[in-house]
Amino acid sequence: MYTDNNWTPVTGPELAGFISHINPIDGKFTASETTTQVAWRPLSFYENVVLVRLIDPTWMPRNLALYYLVDQGTPYRLNGQSWPIHEINSKAPIKISTDNVLDYLKFFCFFVRGEEGPFLIAETIDQPYMPKNLDPQTKAVIEGTLREASFEGMDANGNYMCDAVVFYSNALFIANFQVQPNGFIEMLDDETIASDLPTRVDAPIGEVRPPKAAAAG
Repeated sequence: MYTDNNWTPVTGPELAGFISHINPIDGKFTASETTTQVAWRPLSFYENVVLVRLIDPTWMPRNLALYYLVDQGTPYRLNGQSWPIHEINSKAPIKISTDNVLDYLKFFCFFVRGEEGPFLIAETIDQPYMPKNLDPQTKAVIEGTLREASFEGMDANGNYMCDAVVFYSNALFIANFQVQPNGFIEMLDDETIASDLPTRVDAPIGEVRPPKAAAAG
């Protein structure tokens, strides 16, 4: 998904046009044709919408990445809130299936932020955005809780039921999700499996002003 290498660089006139369309970003960041690396990739749950990523070594913090969904040339800034995703889901429209529902769940939980960051679907200790340089005890605790996200079937109303381990703030918990065909997600239940960890997910995506509610809706 967004963490693999299936990215295509944006160059030339397309790069210049895109940058001129989005600057300034959040009123704070300025993209440049000389320093900003812009790339796009498809997403399995959209036919004509792509994910665009911007990285620039002059921005702070160093691991900052800014993202947009682009629908027929119109960029929608992924700002930590759910509304840009739901607007695209309605327009595109989104097409969720048993083959891509877990991709969508990972995407949604990463880009819809709580007050303390992403709701990272955590499957392996080596996956992108998992904390690095862990002490042996913390690494053992985290590794002992991780497992692959799973699709658990459909409910009576045609919604997709999924289970996943979520890394949020300094805690890990197992969560049960209901993913509706229109892209709305509800966390039905969660159980903490590790808390008060000395680390957390560090994956900034810019000036995020998330709602106080958890990543649902």
